[in-house]
Amino acid sequence: MLLRWLKFNTVGLIGIGVQLAALALYSGLLHIHYLVATAMAVETAVLHNYAWHELWTWRDRRSPGDGCRAIAWRLLRFHLGNGLVSILSNLLLMRFFVGSAGMKVMPANLLSIAITAVANFLIGEFFVFRRTAPSDRSDS
Repeated sequence: MLLRWLKFNTVGLIGIGVQLAALALYSGLLHIHYLVATAMAVETAVLHNYAWHELWTWRDRRSPGDGCRAIAWRLLRFHLGNGLVSILSNLLLMRFFVGSAGMKVMPANLLSIAITAVANFLIGEFFVFRRTAPSDRSDS
């Protein structure tokens, strides 16, 4: 579990860079409202993180017989779990930190990300990449 936690956080740290770069692009260069830009940046990071969690963090939970259907179901669970939690918490926290507390967008986004990290790991471990019975792994 400790090794998985370290892998999760490594992917997460890179994902933070992806999210901040996307937020800078969407809000800074493209001048999209900070809440819309936040949702778009989170989604960009969610897709990035899912790919790395699938290939590295929870690689041992995959089966050689996993096909497109199994991967698509994990992606859907990732979006329903980690993605939904990340987007909702980031939007609510950003609204509070930027809109009410007057923080700058980037530090507020870093704080929002940190607050949801533990919840996202637990969702990944016990919902998205949960151990499945061999009969649950079929691609038919």
